[in-house]
Amino acid sequence: MDAEGRSVYVVEHAAGAGNCVVTIFLDDLDAHVAAIAARGLERDERETYSNGVRKALYCDPDGNELGFGGAPLDAGS
Repeated sequence: MDAEGRSVYVVEHAAGAGNCVVTIFLDDLDAHVAAIAARGLERDERETYSNGVRKALYCDPDGNELGFGGAPLDAGS
């Protein structure tokens, strides 16, 4: 599989071992969030940054954080 145009954001935080933070930027954030919800998992938080970039955040009891990001809703207009 070709990785052109794809991004993964990882922050190394050795002092917080067991507390990882990973963000994956997707073409269709809403479709992925809906597919995850259909499997019975609900996001813990949803953020929209000042530039319109959106992020759905999922966390586990150990403090690990998995985020899915998406472009602003008006990015294609």
